[in-house]
Amino acid sequence: MRAGFCRAGSGIMPAVMPAHKANPPATFPAVAAELSLPGPAGPLEAATAIAEPAAARAGVAIVCHPHPLHGGSMHNKVVTMVARTLRELGLATVVFNFRGVGASAGEYDDGRGETEDLLAVAAWVQRVCPQDALWLAGFSFGSYVAARAAAQLPVRQMISVAPPVGRWDFAALASPLCPWLVVQGEADEVVDPEAVYAWVAAQAEPPTLMRMPETGHFFHRRLMDLRGAIKNGVRANLPPRSEAAPAHG
Repeated sequence: MRAGFCRAGSGIMPAVMPAHKANPPATFPAVAAELSLPGPAGPLEAATAIAEPAAARAGVAIVCHPHPLHGGSMHNKVVTMVARTLRELGLATVVFNFRGVGASAGEYDDGRGETEDLLAVAAWVQRVCPQDALWLAGFSFGSYVAARAAAQLPVRQMISVAPPVGRWDFAALASPLCPWLVVQGEADEVVDPEAVYAWVAAQAEPPTLMRMPETGHFFHRRLMDLRGAIKNGVRANLPPRSEAAPAHG
């Protein structure tokens, strides 16, 4: 499959496709779609979207949501903003619900099963877009799951938003072998910012750290600033333009 083929589209604002309950699509949907992907504990509720054709790049980003037992889901506003930002940069995006959330089967599994869920989603992405760069992003608990899975995937860019260092054992995880962006609010009321800064500094290859002043864990009133921080932090590592996109711009 040619790089970027999976995101070829008409440029017309798409209607949402109906969910695929039995069989996942054999190609990446060319319009915004709600899917049911096979997971290790049963079907996983997911949604895909593509960049505007003129901006499309040969990459797909999977974005992981915060803690399932604290209201986290793929509809979380930070997850939504991260996915929107990455589409504006030209990537296609996949968001999904971990097991036991929304229409996803199974029960919460303390990060272990959720990592398997992410690996299952990534397997589908790699199958339908084998030539495209794979990016992983996660907010809070989702950043821990993404970091756990990264060692088993050919990740080209990692994005960790408010990683819950101290609440989960990040120190036991290997650093991803790719460019890595960490965005952390300086007024985080859930995660200790100083613990995050110390963890970042302790990495053999420290990630790029974006510190956001006067910003709490949920980025209230700072979502547009988060958008800017992500764009500034990953722009130098963007995948090439897809074949469907113009070379200029």
